[in-house]
Amino acid sequence: MAKTSLKARNRARIRRRIRAKVAGTAERPRLAVFRSNKYIYAQLIDDAAGVTLAAASSREADISSTGVEAGKAVGETLAERAKAAGVDVAVFDRGGYRYHGRVKAVAEGAREGGLRF
Repeated sequence: MAKTSLKARNRARIRRRIRAKVAGTAERPRLAVFRSNKYIYAQLIDDAAGVTLAAASSREADISSTGVEAGKAVGETLAERAKAAGVDVAVFDRGGYRYHGRVKAVAEGAREGGLRF
């Protein structure tokens, strides 16, 4: 049986606490962020229907930067796709990560792309 690290358990606890307060709807979906060691992913989720409305990640071919620059590019790409899907307002879900670095860059990029939250 694999043991989870203290850091992973703390992040899971924080994530559950955030998700208890934050839920997405069709009019105001949840902008969920996932950060791996190498890439960053963001998606707009309608929790009521259980559907992803738009998604973007730093693994895509048109995003070749890394770090904070990649986060900003992912946010801008997601905002562009959200506009195409008819979404202009969202609620931000930082996924248990601190609002700093790449996670903050995704939020700023989405705001610059025209998404409000």
